[in-house]
Amino acid sequence: MNIPNDPAILLSYINTKLRDEYPSFDELCRSLDLSADDIADKLAKIGYSYNKERNCFA
Repeated sequence: MNIPNDPAILLSYINTKLRDEYPSFDELCRSLDLSADDIADKLAKIGYSYNKERNCFA
């Protein structure tokens, strides 16, 4: 799966997918064959981490 490379655009893309299509970050990553660690690391560099209760990066 080709996902945005820019961290700010990636944040918007992932949060939109989580809001509209997936009940969890793990399920999103499994379904789209993405590395959860890679995405979390990239978003951590701009100050975001996954909030399980809210199902989004905040």
